[in-house]
Amino acid sequence: MLSFNALLPFTRRHFGLTLAILLLTAGLCHPARADQQRDPALGPLLKKALADGQCFEDKYDRAVWFAAMEPRLKRILGDETERTVILEQVQCEARRLQLPPQLVMAVIDVESHFNRWAISSVGAMGLMQVMPFWPEQLGMQKKQLVEIPHNIHMGCVILKYYLDREKGDYARALRRYNGSVGRRNYSDTVLVRLANHWQFK
Repeated sequence: MLSFNALLPFTRRHFGLTLAILLLTAGLCHPARADQQRDPALGPLLKKALADGQCFEDKYDRAVWFAAMEPRLKRILGDETERTVILEQVQCEARRLQLPPQLVMAVIDVESHFNRWAISSVGAMGLMQVMPFWPEQLGMQKKQLVEIPHNIHMGCVILKYYLDREKGDYARALRRYNGSVGRRNYSDTVLVRLANHWQFK
């Protein structure tokens, strides 16, 4: 089982040329997309999550998180307002669901490269590529899937579900999230991106 702790001993030189190739080709190999998200257990979980409403931040945790992550995100996303909302929402949802927030950032990076308007070939939408059938099932409007809080809220619930299902195995959970079970390319790309860009130093 590959967990995040297993990644810690690795450094950039261990990845070498392979790492560089993965990072350079991530955008080509992984256009915005998502798993079909049709597991029957997901519907009730998403309904409950939406009913729970907004979460609230701890001011100290927010300051530490922003100091570490805002400069990194700024290199990718120029809009300060969107950066603020993304960072607040990721940190808040990750704490509520006991998810590693850095992993959520890596998933968003690979899935949509922080483009909230991203739409995949199968219609998955937004930062975390949530499938378009959810609004009808959950009584939402479709446009809400490109709204940062709703998209991250739902995407984190889905990611948490797959992590729990795979007993904390990051690689297997990521392959389920992306709909690439049996193939390592996507999960490897996310984990490399996590280790080299979003993990706290």
